[in-house]
Amino acid sequence: MAVDKQRITDFFTDLQDRICRALEETDGQARFHQDLWDRAEGGGGRTRIIQNGGVIEKGGVLFSAVYGPASEMTLKQMNRTEPADFYATGVSIVIHPHSPLVPIIHMNVRYFELSTGDCWFGGGIDLTPHYVDDEDARWFHQQLKSACDRHHPAYYSQYKTWADDYFFIRHRSETRGIGGIFFDYLRPTNDDHKADLFAFVQEIGNSFAPIYTHFMRKNRDLPSGKTEKKWQMLRRGRYVEFNLVWDRGTKFGLETNGRTESILMSMPPQANWVYDYQPEPGSREAETLSKLKKGVNWV
Repeated sequence: MAVDKQRITDFFTDLQDRICRALEETDGQARFHQDLWDRAEGGGGRTRIIQNGGVIEKGGVLFSAVYGPASEMTLKQMNRTEPADFYATGVSIVIHPHSPLVPIIHMNVRYFELSTGDCWFGGGIDLTPHYVDDEDARWFHQQLKSACDRHHPAYYSQYKTWADDYFFIRHRSETRGIGGIFFDYLRPTNDDHKADLFAFVQEIGNSFAPIYTHFMRKNRDLPSGKTEKKWQMLRRGRYVEFNLVWDRGTKFGLETNGRTESILMSMPPQANWVYDYQPEPGSREAETLSKLKKGVNWV
C-alpha cells in the first residue's frame, strides 16, 4: 500500500484516539473535551483538552491537517521562490501534571508536503521533569533508544543530539529538560524509503502512551509540599519561555494563521517568575539545574 498523505493522516487520527484513551484510563478522573475547528484557508483539526484530572492538571492531544498556499516565509525556509501549495498533518501533545514529581512531556509527529513534490517527516518526544531523577531519565532514554534502534543504529545518537540542541533555552543557557529525540526534514528518496520513514514515525508515535502512563503510575503518589510546588511553578515558567521564544512549531502555526487556542494549548495553567531566583546550594533544585545541560549520556 502506497504511503500517501491520506494514509499518513489516517494513522495520525487513530493515534490521537488511542493516546487519549490511554491517558483517560490512567488518569482515572478527567475526560478529554473535543473542539473541532476549521481553517479558513483550508483544512482543520481536532483539539482535545483534558483538565483537572487525578494526575493531569492540563493537557492537550491535538490532531490537524491543514493545506493551502504556502507563505513566503515558509517557502523561504525551504529555499524556494516559486509559489506552491502545502499540506501539513500531525499530532502534537503537551501534558502538565498536578504533581511536581510527575514530569511534563511533549511529543510531536508530523508530515509536510508541497505541491512541487517535495515532502518530509518530522517529530520528536522529550521529557521535562521538574526534578531530574537519574533512574527515570535513564529509563526514558532507553525506551527511545530501543525504538530508534529498531529502525537504524544511528538514529538515537543523532536525534538525541538534535534534541539537546533544539530544546535549549539559549537566553538561560540551560536545556528545557532532559531532552529526548528530535528530527526534522526527513526527506524520502523513493517509495521504499518513504515507507521506512513512515514506519519510524509510527514507532515514535506509538511509544508515547506506554512511556507517559508509566510515569503517571510510578510518580503520582510520591509526597511533595510547598517547596516542590514553588519550584514546579518556576520550571513551568521556563517551559513558557522556550515555547514562546524558540519553538518553531509555535511560530509556524501563528505564521500560517493556525488556530491560536490550539497553538497555545502547550502553556501550563499556572506558572511563575521570581527575579534572579537562585536555589540553595546542595538542594534538590540546585541538583536539577546542574543536570539541565547538553550532552548528558543517559544510556
